[in-house]
Amino acid sequence: MNAELPQQQPGNLPATVPTRLPKRLPTPHVPKPHLPHLPDPDAPDVFEEMTLIEHLEELRDRIIKSVLAIGVAFIAGVFLASPLLKRLQEESGAATGFDVVSPTDPITIYFKIALYIAIGLALPVLLWQVVGFLLPGLTGKEKRFLILSMPFVILLFLAGVAYGFFFAAPRALQFLASFMSDIYEWSPEGQEVISFYLTLMVGLGLAFQLPVVMFILAKLGAVTPKKMAGFRKYAVIAILIVSAIITPSTDPFNMGIVAVPLLLLYEGGILVARVFASRPLSPVVGSGQRQT
Repeated sequence: MNAELPQQQPGNLPATVPTRLPKRLPTPHVPKPHLPHLPDPDAPDVFEEMTLIEHLEELRDRIIKSVLAIGVAFIAGVFLASPLLKRLQEESGAATGFDVVSPTDPITIYFKIALYIAIGLALPVLLWQVVGFLLPGLTGKEKRFLILSMPFVILLFLAGVAYGFFFAAPRALQFLASFMSDIYEWSPEGQEVISFYLTLMVGLGLAFQLPVVMFILAKLGAVTPKKMAGFRKYAVIAILIVSAIITPSTDPFNMGIVAVPLLLLYEGGILVARVFASRPLSPVVGSGQRQT
């Protein structure tokens, strides 16, 4: 039997209005984020033992894959060598063409350029073969750290190569060509120009790894970001020495072209170490087992 509720007159509302609160739903368990195809850092480490013959066989297979990658990329290098040589001629100021010292220089330079292009195009494959050979001997955390750092290594190397090709080498050659031009006739050899470009590009590509090296040192706990900032004056001297080694010439102008981006990268490395390397990796203890 339904009970009749008392009717309320307008303007005579009750002091409190009963409300029905919603039930609190249980919070779902969210697993720790884990990128696919990456080793789980919390999983137990399992090291697969391999004999010397098995190591040599794996090394042989990876060398074959690397050579095949370079061979396929060499086909593209053959087609790209001619326009690249034309660009080098224009950037070096050799208006009438490169000087030829040996009768075989034209064809030698052409295929050498094609090979350099092939190595550059196959670089990701080559690096992955090196990483794949090293991974079985690393822990899960080290594998994850190495795999995640590879894209930054490749990008920084390509950035250094691009800086050397599009800015550093052309500006350096323009400066050298204009130096005492009323006395000297600028007529560079093809081999020398290619060596000049290659030295700057590869040197800058390796030097641009400075933030990665600083991040790894901070992550391993070898150097703190505060100490990196304190070593700034010594870093400037070291960068100037490295710039003198990378630069084919010894003039201050070309050294400055190389040193300025390295100084900026050093400051960027300190910032990266402060932000992302706050928790160092577990060190290796003397018993042969890794501390967790």
